[in-house]
Amino acid sequence: MIDLLPIDENRIQSYEDAHLIVDFQSETVRLDGQLLRLTRKEFALLAFLTRRAGDLVSRDALMTQVWNYNLEIRTRTVDVHIRRLRRNLGLYGKLYIETIFGVGYRFQPRYADNPSPAELVSRALWLGTEAQERISAARN
Repeated sequence: MIDLLPIDENRIQSYEDAHLIVDFQSETVRLDGQLLRLTRKEFALLAFLTRRAGDLVSRDALMTQVWNYNLEIRTRTVDVHIRRLRRNLGLYGKLYIETIFGVGYRFQPRYADNPSPAELVSRALWLGTEAQERISAARN
C-alpha cells in the first residue's frame, strides 16, 4: 500500500493508455478521443491515481496529498469524488478505479488488448447468460 509515494510530479508529463489520456500540464482528460469536463478536484484525484497506476493508494494518502487534509479529519469526500470520477469515466469507471475495501483505491490501466466495456457486453450476449452474470459480478 502506498501512503506517501515520492514522485517528481513535474517529470511525468501525461498518462496514456488505449482509451484514456491525462495531460498533467494542460490539465485535460480525453476518453476514447472525447474531452472530459472534470472539476479541479476530480482532475487532481485522477492525476494522483494515474501517476501511480497499478499501485494501491490509501484513503489517507488521498486525503493528505489531494485535499491537504489532516488525517484526524473524517469525511466521505474521497468516496464522493471517486463516485463522481467513475461517473465521468462512464462504462470505464469501475474498470479503471478499483476499490480495495477498508484500504483505498487502485487505478488499473487499460491496454489495447483489454476489452472495452462494450466488447464485454457483446461477448456476454454471444456467450449467454452465464457469461453475463460473470461480467456483471466482475464489474461490481
